[in-house]
Amino acid sequence: MVELRRTVRFSIAPDGSSEGGLNGFGGKPPVRSLGITGELEVICRGEPDARTGYLIDIKRIDSAVRATFVPALGRLFRERPETEPGAAIGVLLAGLPEALGEIYAGAVWRLSPSQSVAMETTMNSVDTTRVVLRSTFDLAAAHRLHVPGLSDEQNRELFGKCNNRAGHGHNYRVEVCVSVPSGAPPSGMGDTIERAVQDTIIAPFDHKHLNEDTEEFSSENGVNPTVENIARVFFEKLAPTINAGDPPAELVRVTVWETDRTSAAYPA
Repeated sequence: MVELRRTVRFSIAPDGSSEGGLNGFGGKPPVRSLGITGELEVICRGEPDARTGYLIDIKRIDSAVRATFVPALGRLFRERPETEPGAAIGVLLAGLPEALGEIYAGAVWRLSPSQSVAMETTMNSVDTTRVVLRSTFDLAAAHRLHVPGLSDEQNRELFGKCNNRAGHGHNYRVEVCVSVPSGAPPSGMGDTIERAVQDTIIAPFDHKHLNEDTEEFSSENGVNPTVENIARVFFEKLAPTINAGDPPAELVRVTVWETDRTSAAYPA
């Protein structure tokens, strides 16, 4: 089985129209006026055709999105512009399973470079009862990788430059993944997530030396501030606030990027 993902870029004019233009890198149609711009990443899974090697012709995905999702979003934008994306995505994606068949495995609607809404997927089906909200944040912090139970020589051998006594810094990127009911997602959930992240992650850890300024990673009582441990600690700090809502929301995962090449997610 293979997984194919296709991103369809689109723009919708204030009157709800989305016709014209070529299907270039920048999307179709090109942005001509104020309105909506966005991306929908469609996920397909299955066995490729033995003769062609295709799981599906990507032009078919493009056509399905432009025949179902985009016009539905245009109508909603025109008639009910106050609708929250998390409350709308189930209806907006309703036409894709029929258009693409059993290989359709879900979609991710990117609202901005740092926020997205998705229908959660499994290897066999799309869970239409839950919506997944993803929001990305950043913070700067210093740390030193050091295990008190090891000798200085052992620490230097294990952690190399990351064991520098004065520490070193990173611009961390943190993605928070929250699952909410698709029928009636909590109102203002985006604002709730931002406030929770600000209070439990940004305020305590941003522009801090993690080993020296925080209890969670202190040299005496804390854990070694590896990216793996940072992801787990952030999840455990944030989960009680996110999960306490009514109707219920669930913190699914926290992913932390130490650099653009190294990240850790908890839970896996």
